Amino acid sequence: MEEFEDLIVEKLMSTERDGMKDLIAAMKNDGFFTAPCSGSNHLAKEGGLAKHSWNVLIIMQDISFLLTQRTEILSDKAHNAIIICALLHDLGKMGDYGKPNYVPNMIKSRKKDENGEYPLVQSEAKPYETNKDLLYIPHEVRSIAIAERFIKLTEEEEQAILWHNGLYGSFKYDISGKETPLYLLLHFADMWASRIVEEK
Repeated sequence: MEEFEDLIVEKLMSTERDGMKDLIAAMKNDGFFTAPCSGSNHLAKEGGLAKHSWNVLIIMQDISFLLTQRTEILSDKAHNAIIICALLHDLGKMGDYGKPNYVPNMIKSRKKDENGEYPLVQSEAKPYETNKDLLYIPHEVRSIAIAERFIKLTEEEEQAILWHNGLYGSFKYDISGKETPLYLLLHFADMWASRIVEEK
C-alpha cells in the first residue's frame, strides 16, 4: 500500500494548504494508510481506506473534467477542493484519540486446535468491527474534526465531506435543495467507487 501512500501524500502536498505536512504526519501516525475502509463491505482489508480514497479522487477528477467541457460550474479553486474532499472524506475511519476505528473481528474457529480447543480467528465474512473503545461519532463529522486540527477547510469542503454519504448517511434530511457541485461530485464518486469499482 506504499504506492497509495506516496500518491496521496504528493496530491495533498500539491494543494499547498497551510498545515498539510502536520496533517499527513498525523495520518501516518494514526493508521490512515493501513486502515481498512469498512468492516465487511468494500475494501475491508489492510490499506483499503487509502485505496478507496485514491479511487474517489480519480473518479471525481474524471467526472469534473467531463462536466467542465460543457459548463463552467466549478470555480478555479475546484481542483484543490476535489483533492481535499476525495482524499479526506473518510479520514475519520482511521480512528481518533489514539484508537483505531476498525479492529479485527475475532470469532471462534470451527476447527479445533492441537489442544482440542476452538481458537479465535479473524472472521472471513466480516474481517473488522467498529472499535468499542472509541466513542461513536459519525465518521463524516470525525473526518472534518481531524482535518481541521491541522488545515482550514472551506465552507464547501466541509459541507461536501459532511454530506458525502447522501441519503445513506446521518444527514440525509438536511440535504434536499441545498446540494452544491462539489458535494454532488464527491457523493457520486464515493458511491461509484464503493459500489462499482471496489471489491470486498
